[in-house]
Amino acid sequence: MTDPDRTSDARAMVDALPVRDSRIRSAMLAVPRHRFVPESGQAEAYDDEPVSLGVPQATASAPSMVALQLEAAQVRPGDHVLEIGAGMGYLAALLAELVGPTGRVDAVEVDPFLAGEARRRLAEWAPPGRVHVHARDGAGGFPEAAPFDRIIVSCQTGSILEPWREQLAPGGRIVAPVGDTFEQVLTTVVRSAGGWTRHEGTACRFVALRRRLPRDI
Repeated sequence: MTDPDRTSDARAMVDALPVRDSRIRSAMLAVPRHRFVPESGQAEAYDDEPVSLGVPQATASAPSMVALQLEAAQVRPGDHVLEIGAGMGYLAALLAELVGPTGRVDAVEVDPFLAGEARRRLAEWAPPGRVHVHARDGAGGFPEAAPFDRIIVSCQTGSILEPWREQLAPGGRIVAPVGDTFEQVLTTVVRSAGGWTRHEGTACRFVALRRRLPRDI
């Protein structure tokens, strides 16, 4: 459960969101967002706004955008999910709730400091062994643990990159903000026996995918 002094804040946040899926609503009520932002962001942790993570070009997405990502991904119990751009771990914590005890979440974060923060914060919240954080370049996905049932990209990308497609299981979904630095569209691609289908959703604006680390540290 959320911390007692922020429970009403979490409830007000979720009640204000256009979230139809009861499982997503329950996950957003269960995971305390203020535990996944810096001290400087505590006051606005439950506002429907991005929160700076204290690192250049790094934010926690607004709760309404997180909900849209999750609705597009249609995460199921038991799924193996890859997140690109984990920040301090809020979306990964929500995914841990959605995949349940038989699922697994691999979260990739290029910034070593943020990856360390995500590991620490998730260790205090998520069930042991359900979420694994990797400090590495997300453009290459995480081939060591592929295939994935769902891949959620939490940073701007110019296209659905080939490594992500290669690492997606049949029937799987990739959700990513596709576009340029200034404007993107939340895009879902689905892999089926007949090929790939693509759906373009809402306009959005995420920070850009960054490239740096060649492997886990």
